[in-house]
Amino acid sequence: MKKLRVEDAIGQTLCHDLTEMRDGFKGPAFRRGHVITEDDIPHMLDIGKRHVFVWEDDAREIHEEDAARRMAAMAPVEGAHYTEPSEGKVLLIADTEGMLRVDVALLRRINLIGDLTITTLPDHYPVKPGMRLASMRIVPLVTGVEQIEKAEAMCAGHPLLRLLPYRALKTGIIITGSEIYHGRIQDKFESVARTKLARYPGEVVGVRICDDDTGMLVCAARELLDAGADFLVFSGGMSVDPDDVTPSAIRQLGCEVVTHGVPSQPGNMTLMAYLGAIPVMGVPGAAVSLPTTIFDVMLPQVYAGERFTHEELTGLGNGGLCQMCQHCHFPNCTFGRY
Repeated sequence: MKKLRVEDAIGQTLCHDLTEMRDGFKGPAFRRGHVITEDDIPHMLDIGKRHVFVWEDDAREIHEEDAARRMAAMAPVEGAHYTEPSEGKVLLIADTEGMLRVDVALLRRINLIGDLTITTLPDHYPVKPGMRLASMRIVPLVTGVEQIEKAEAMCAGHPLLRLLPYRALKTGIIITGSEIYHGRIQDKFESVARTKLARYPGEVVGVRICDDDTGMLVCAARELLDAGADFLVFSGGMSVDPDDVTPSAIRQLGCEVVTHGVPSQPGNMTLMAYLGAIPVMGVPGAAVSLPTTIFDVMLPQVYAGERFTHEELTGLGNGGLCQMCQHCHFPNCTFGRY
């Protein structure tokens, strides 16, 4: 674009809005794209505009609003929508509940291009309808169109953002502990688990309380699977004591164990496994005594249907330390931002 005296801009096309303020009114007197006429000159001078910016021929530049629209178009997200540009930016708004996935490496490469800026909620963030997920804009008023074209090429066939809706799961709960099985103490995990699981679609198809016995645990799990369970949650018997047999039972059930132990506190001894496509979690006792543990961090991904990998779970170390706030703000905090 080029800067001209308003008297020399007749016949040229404005590349930005001209704002007018008078008698409590503030708004555009002339819109971007307006072709300037001789009759416009007095009005422009009256609102303090002695110079304007107009497009040069073949400049290959793009205005911030058009740039924002193209940035939105290069990153479509099912289950969410983009707003119209406002102050040069577009916002991505969730239409459904689920988990946000961000291609962090691709996001970094796009933001390194130059004038483009895309900011998002963290990868793996649990989302509710109406939440802002991302914002996109360029820094200057205009930028070279080649910057947008470079970002578009990067996103072709590589989704930058995804919103994965939660699946309805049928959960089976297996609680381990001789002290609970023999009635010496009352179980507290079932009520905790039901409260957490109720935040997601689905139902609990059954609960079994077992002694510290591998065979009993395997039989209980198979009963729940026969009852239709497509998600198994084990609690108790998860540490390294000789009587803690839950991990052995999960392996004997035929599960592929992704990890037993994650770099996260509370919830260090969490186990994640799969029986075919069925997710199987071993939840340590911290879930009973503390409001938020790694159990809460991992549930959105389980319900979103994405399979955990060992590498991904080891990444919990960065952000895996809960600050034990007096009033828990999870997930609006640093905990579990992997």
